[in-house]
Amino acid sequence: MSARPVSAYPVSARLVRSASGSFAAASTAPALEAGPTGDVPALEAGPTGDVPAPEAGPTGDPASPDPPGSAAPAPAPALSVATDTARASSSSGDSTPLASLLEVLRRLDSGPRGLSEAQAAERLARGGGNVVPDARDPSWPRLFARSLRDPFTAVLLCLGLVSAAVFAWATASVILLLVVVSCVLRASGEHRADRSTAGLRRLVATTVTVQRRADEDTAPVTREIPVEELVPGDVIRLGPGDLVPADVRLLRSTGLTVHQAALTGESAPVEKDAGDDPGDGGVLQDPRYCFQGSSVASGSATAVVTETGGDTRFAAAHRRTGKPPATSFQRSVQSVSWILIRFALLTPPLVLMANAALRGRGLETLPFAVAVAVGLTPEMLPVVVTTCLARGAALLARTHGVIVRRLPALHDIGAMDVLCVDKTGTLTQDRPVVHRALDADGHDDPEVLRRAAAAAWWSLQLADLPAPDALDEALLAAADEAALTSYDGVTALPFDPVRRLATVVVRTPGRFGTHTLITKGAVEAVLERCALSDGERARLRDLADAQAADGLRVLAVATTERPAGDRLRERGLAFRGLLTFRDDLAPTAAEALDGLAGRGVTVKVLTGDHPGTAVRACRDLGIPVAGVLTADRLDTLTDPELTELVRRTTVFARCTPEHKARVTRALQAGGHTVGFLGDGVNDLPALRTADVGIAPSDAAGVTRQSADLVLAGKDLTAIGHAVAAGRHAGGNIATYLRITLSSNLGNVIAMLSAGLLLPFLPMLPAQVLVQNLCFDAAQLAFAHDRPTPAALRRPSVLDPRELLRFIVGFGALNAVADLATFGVLAFALRGPGDDESLFHSGWFTENLLTQAVVMVLLSLGSPGPGGRRPGPVTWSAAALAAIGLLLPASPPGAALGLSALPGVYYGLLAAVLALYAVGLLAARTHYERRSSVALPVADAAQGQAMSKP
Repeated sequence: MSARPVSAYPVSARLVRSASGSFAAASTAPALEAGPTGDVPALEAGPTGDVPAPEAGPTGDPASPDPPGSAAPAPAPALSVATDTARASSSSGDSTPLASLLEVLRRLDSGPRGLSEAQAAERLARGGGNVVPDARDPSWPRLFARSLRDPFTAVLLCLGLVSAAVFAWATASVILLLVVVSCVLRASGEHRADRSTAGLRRLVATTVTVQRRADEDTAPVTREIPVEELVPGDVIRLGPGDLVPADVRLLRSTGLTVHQAALTGESAPVEKDAGDDPGDGGVLQDPRYCFQGSSVASGSATAVVTETGGDTRFAAAHRRTGKPPATSFQRSVQSVSWILIRFALLTPPLVLMANAALRGRGLETLPFAVAVAVGLTPEMLPVVVTTCLARGAALLARTHGVIVRRLPALHDIGAMDVLCVDKTGTLTQDRPVVHRALDADGHDDPEVLRRAAAAAWWSLQLADLPAPDALDEALLAAADEAALTSYDGVTALPFDPVRRLATVVVRTPGRFGTHTLITKGAVEAVLERCALSDGERARLRDLADAQAADGLRVLAVATTERPAGDRLRERGLAFRGLLTFRDDLAPTAAEALDGLAGRGVTVKVLTGDHPGTAVRACRDLGIPVAGVLTADRLDTLTDPELTELVRRTTVFARCTPEHKARVTRALQAGGHTVGFLGDGVNDLPALRTADVGIAPSDAAGVTRQSADLVLAGKDLTAIGHAVAAGRHAGGNIATYLRITLSSNLGNVIAMLSAGLLLPFLPMLPAQVLVQNLCFDAAQLAFAHDRPTPAALRRPSVLDPRELLRFIVGFGALNAVADLATFGVLAFALRGPGDDESLFHSGWFTENLLTQAVVMVLLSLGSPGPGGRRPGPVTWSAAALAAIGLLLPASPPGAALGLSALPGVYYGLLAAVLALYAVGLLAARTHYERRSSVALPVADAAQGQAMSKP
């Protein structure tokens, strides 16, 4: 719920231009109340010519008759206390629907004038803030305990218990260390992310208009406070688009309807009325009550708060509600995770059976089998995912003013390839601007604008209008103020929706005793009053139709001169020209859309406006329009037909909220990851249906609350930055998974093969686990890596099938390098004592070096013209290689059973690593070429489909 400022446009004889460039007349006339968005309610629609009026947002009724800071009026008779009391239950002392309003107010120790500031502060200190308990950020110990429930962590704990059961204490200790390190890092990362997210949420903190008194004896005033500070007994104001911040009992209402699907599942708004009977529909259907979790669809109300925080019905329902559905990113990660978990759980019995069958070994190989299974498990995956997303969200908020309200949504926007936008309020501002002033021959003529602006100005002055309509305000903004005062107004007939005209009479400059009549309005209405032949009238009508067909609103202007004192007659006029208007574009919309196109995001416009107006806005913004689909045509399509058609359609016009949601579902059914940018209550269904919902900062309160990302400013280029941040995080996560899993799989394959071929274990369990611990620590650098520019030009989709193909292909290459090292060690470097320690040391060093090579070669893209400086992954890989080279000859290495290697080994190992690097680069080049070819082919196919009529 955003603040609802009140604006006034009184009438007088001088022109006032506001800071935003809008016009009003100054006077002492009573102020008008602003709607929930801060705009003054429209009076009558201005003349729009032949083009239908633009899409209207949710306006509803005025939210309150009193501006903030003013004294509140006495309570209206609609309280119906006597009637409610007669229906009250004598045994009920709470605010159930059977309790009367008088009983509710007595229980709350409140009244229609609200609480005093002292009462509110005392109740807030005693009862706590208006926060759903489950919505509070969990503590660090709770996050640590939650980390233990992660599937990978659970697998490690099981393997550790198995090791302890066979008294392999060293193996069990290292596994326990891995578990503790993983959980500490994950809990710390999530705790920092929660604190960061909480700080970001405060940037768009929901507020409520509350009526309070400074003390018991003063009149109440209205002001905005954070929802968290609301207490039982507060009197609040509600307007269209507001979230109901707590459970409330209505005191007064005007045309109030609310959405309460979150509580009842009803899609249609429900009527509420302070004076209605309780009805027989149950608690949630009582028209006198509104509940937290619902939102105002239309109308206005004043209500008293009955329950807050954990005592609300929404909180009770929230406690019974399961987890929200997993996002596409979470489903992809879970799919890969469970495949790996199955492999990890199958590895120990397979190793045991193979060693028992081929080598006659028994349970003494169990610690080794457990260590191999641990090596296959990417236990740092939760840590890397949380760190990547949290860092990206914090950076977005700090540098571009984008608040990520749900961390997985950052990856979803990186995977987004289609963005659906509502036109009015997002791509365009909710006001027209003058496009051109044309004479009767279609040539530019500034005199037409000057006359029309003078008519608008004197209509405002002489007809006692509180504010100009949208078209008149556009005329006043486009005209020179000095030219407006060159005329002296005599009388005015304001715009009449029946006549579709507005007329003023002014004194003709320089001609005493002569008045000029200026008429402006709908083209057809003006032409009927002009002295024209039928052919000339038809020609002018065609000229106006051509402008209207171009998505412009058209206004006609005509004048005539009359003797002073002559009766005002709108006949025999001389046609002067046409004025065309277009929607005022959002300042950063064109730049933002161009940036999205460069990142492979297709933009589709879903609007309730006329198709011509929408197409015009697209053309002005540089959006190529491949096709237009209107709501009446959409209603005739089946879901499969719509799924096929939406691919080659850019503009969807005359859409209702249900149409927008259906188009979004059709795009998702076609395999797209869909984002939706909207600002109104009518955008809610599509916003919730989309994979990622985006709202600007000035969107309706319920829309902001439902969005996954909120733009703290009005700069739409922030969406492009959010896409880049999402692809940054998603690319780092995908790179981590590819490198870690392929390397782990190659090591496991090689180790299992060597274990079956050697008379001894290729590595001791403790050595395997220490090697895994070093690699896990190095992998944390992926969360801080800098992606290549190429990674930001395409959606970061985590495809489980593609990921598994990569893992198997590169894992097999890794296994070949490991087995080549096995050959070197087995046949060239075995000493006379058949030194197992030498073999273990050689393979330990080779494994860490190959993993370092993989980290560098598979994470770096092609360097730019200026080269690329070493990043976190490069430095981490260097540290990993240093450990592999230095640890065997150190005292800690001796404790692990490692020993110093002869110099000749390093020369042979360098040859193996060189061949491995060449093979790795060749495989990477082939993989990138195949991926880059597949993408243009898909894009070309889509482009051909979009070009079809």
